[in-house]
Amino acid sequence: MNTIEAILLGILQGLTEFLPVSSSGHLVIAKELFGIETGNLSFEIVVHAATVLSVIVCFWKEILDLLSGLFKFKYNDQTKYILMICVSMIPVFIVGMFFKDKVEGIFTSGLLTVGIALLVTALLLLLSEIIKPVEKPMTYGKAFLMGIAQAVAVIPGLSRSGSTISTGLMCGVRKSEVTQFSFLMVLVPILGEAFLSLLGGEFNPAASNISILSLCLGFIAAFLSGVFACRVMIALVKKARLKWFALYCAIVGCACLISTLIR
Repeated sequence: MNTIEAILLGILQGLTEFLPVSSSGHLVIAKELFGIETGNLSFEIVVHAATVLSVIVCFWKEILDLLSGLFKFKYNDQTKYILMICVSMIPVFIVGMFFKDKVEGIFTSGLLTVGIALLVTALLLLLSEIIKPVEKPMTYGKAFLMGIAQAVAVIPGLSRSGSTISTGLMCGVRKSEVTQFSFLMVLVPILGEAFLSLLGGEFNPAASNISILSLCLGFIAAFLSGVFACRVMIALVKKARLKWFALYCAIVGCACLISTLIR
């Protein structure tokens, strides 16, 4: 991977991590189209860390407020919010602990899996535009359902943000709350996955055939595009304009399926 490819993949990761079109699916597509090899997971770990930083930058005030409430050591609104985030992480924790090998196998299954998953993403986004229950505050039950959506979205092509936000909207979570919760609930799982990868030796730039410069540029590109996409997504959800992303996912998903048939 050269520096140009690292920058382009970084931009792609940052944009698609928060826009409901699947970052993992688009990385698979890009690698298939351009024959990019990353050697190991070093690049993926770096760009995921960049997207975590972009969430922290976009929601730093909210995060500080939550932490200040938590360290009052009493059950208040901030403590409840953090506990709901913890509840949302239960499904992805179970998948990570007991089905890690199977999940990794899915990531090598190619464009067929990505195409099908993108069509499912399109369906979820479309349903969230159709199913509009009365909006109510977030609850532990809704947090758990969004957590299930996040766990299933480990499949490349099934958008994590699209799945969690669509699930939240169909459960009646307020538009003003659902995007923030969707983005904050992913912080600990991504950081935890990165930490486990470090312990497992999967972060090894020397063995990845990727230069430190390329990793740094990929990080910067993913961070800047992530901040942009995060803020755009917040505005779009408030205006309920997800159908165009559904159309995009459907087109790209069909293209992936067609490409597997004509090979």
